[in-house]
Formats: sequence, structure tokens, C-alpha cells
Amino acid sequence: MKKLTLAAAVVACLGLFNAKAQNVNGMKLTDIHVDYIQIRAIKSFLADKQWIALEYGQKVGDFSELYIRDDNDKKLEFNSAIDGVNKMKNYGYELFSVYTEQIDKDTNRPVYVLKRK
Repeated sequence: MKKLTLAAAVVACLGLFNAKAQNVNGMKLTDIHVDYIQIRAIKSFLADKQWIALEYGQKVGDFSELYIRDDNDKKLEFNSAIDGVNKMKNYGYELFSVYTEQIDKDTNRPVYVLKRK
């Protein structure tokens, strides 16, 4: 039994050592305690990549500060906006509403509003 407990503790420590905390503009997602947030997927022009811009009421000096990033300040890639919605479910949010914002004359983008459970 002692060996099993020790093995489980070692595995847990190794898993936590490699874990990356997601953040927006330096604020960890686990530390955001607001009732509503909104997210939108931002597509790369040159590559097949998508990032998630997250707003929770923070001051923003530059639009790039809205991206969800890892501890190394690298933007996290997502498969889609829904992938981002599912990710935020892990942080206690659920989908509340969806609306579209106009990007240009012919293009709209969905914006997802999430509510804390």
C-alpha cells in the first residue's frame, strides 16, 4: 500500500510540474472571478491557426493582450471557438448567449458570452 501511495504521489508531482497555467494579460484564468466573460475566435491570416480572445472587463492597451496564453506567454491554439467554450467550462463557465460582430462589409464573427455557473 505504501508503494502505491508513493507511486501516486510521484506521478501527481510530475504531472503538476509540467502543467501550464493559462492566462489573459498576465491574469490566470483560475483567478478571474466575474459573472460574465466573452470569447471570440481569431483566425490567422497566413496559417491554419485559431486563438481565443477573452474579455472579462479588463483594461486593454493592445488587442493582443486579450489572447489566452501559456506560462511562456505563447498564444494557445484552439481548434475552434467552441473548443474555447468547452475549455472555459473547466473554469466554471457555461454558454449564456451568442451574437455576431461585423468584421467587414461581408463578414461576421460569432461572439460567445459565458456566464459563471
